Parts: sequence; structure tokens; C-alpha cells
Amino acid sequence: MSDLLLVRHGETEWSASGRHTGRTDVPLTADGADQAVSLAPYFLDRRPALVLTSPLRRAVATTRLAGLTADDTDPDLCEWDYGGYEGLTTEEIRRTRSDWSLWRDGVPPGDPEHPGENAGQVAARADRVLARVAPVLAEGRGNAVLVAHGHFLRVLTARYLGLPAEEGRLFLLRTGTVSMLSTEHGLPVISGWNTRP
Repeated sequence: MSDLLLVRHGETEWSASGRHTGRTDVPLTADGADQAVSLAPYFLDRRPALVLTSPLRRAVATTRLAGLTADDTDPDLCEWDYGGYEGLTTEEIRRTRSDWSLWRDGVPPGDPEHPGENAGQVAARADRVLARVAPVLAEGRGNAVLVAHGHFLRVLTARYLGLPAEEGRLFLLRTGTVSMLSTEHGLPVISGWNTRP
């Protein structure tokens, strides 16, 4: 069985300042572009069987700068829709909800472009992505690569491991990194996390 490589996009102004960046299509910063370019050596000798990217430009740019060619963009790889908390930091949210946690409490609805999602909705998208890549991984023709976003990839990791979406809280994921999901004795495992070449 092949491995599933998770690439979190490079830094954006919003990720650098801790703002919840769901569907807002912000570009990479210069540092974020450098982070993406720094991933290219990792993929130089690897020939993935499948590369999927979120359609948001921070992920598309990371894919290109890392030397990858996307086979497809998949809207299921978009970041968690933060609804009414889009663009806010956790500190700002906790001024009115002192013990708020995305994983436990979710988000309130926002405007029509940011209706918000709960953990179950994000998990359903992650499950669809995992079902899409499962045949590629099972064939063993090469690794599959997903280029996407922090909270979404954390949920996807939890689902890959057979955990509820909320357990994605356990997997801190940095910008401009590669993580690897694999198997050991037929069971799903994390075999690399937050790596940079």
C-alpha cells in the first residue's frame, strides 16, 4: 500500500496572524512562497500517482511552487468554513466566548458566502476525499498527495485513523509542511508529521 502525503499550504498574512481563514481566498506571503519552494526537494525524486489540491489559491500556488502538478482541484479539500468567525482570531472570539473551542463548539452562521460548517460536515468531506484516494493507495502505484489547509487536514487525519473529527484537535499542523499517513501491519498510522526538507 502506498502512503498519503498531506501538504499544508505556505503561510498567508491571515495564518501568520492567527486569523481563521476558511473560504477567504488570500494569497501566500513571500515567506509562504519560500516555504512552498522549500518543499520541492522532498518531491524531486517522488512520482506521486495522484495529486489533488484545494481550489483556493494559497493551495494551488503551494502545489506549483513545490514542483507538483495537480491532477485535479477538489472542492472537498477546502478549509473548514468558519462562518461568522471568518477572519477572527481565537483571542477575538474568546472576548465574548471565553472558553470557545472550534473542535467542541463549532462556529455560528455567517454571510451567504460563509454559512459555516460543523465538524460532522467537514468530516463528511474528508471521508469523500479518503474514499477517492483509497483505490490509488491500494494499487500501490505510488503515493497520493493532498495539498490543502490546516484544520481540514487535521480532520482528515482523524478520520484516516478511525477517530471522530473532533480528535483532529490533537494534530497541530504548521504551514509549509509535509505529513505522511501510512499503514503498519494493515492498520492506519502517522509515519511523519510537520516535516520540512
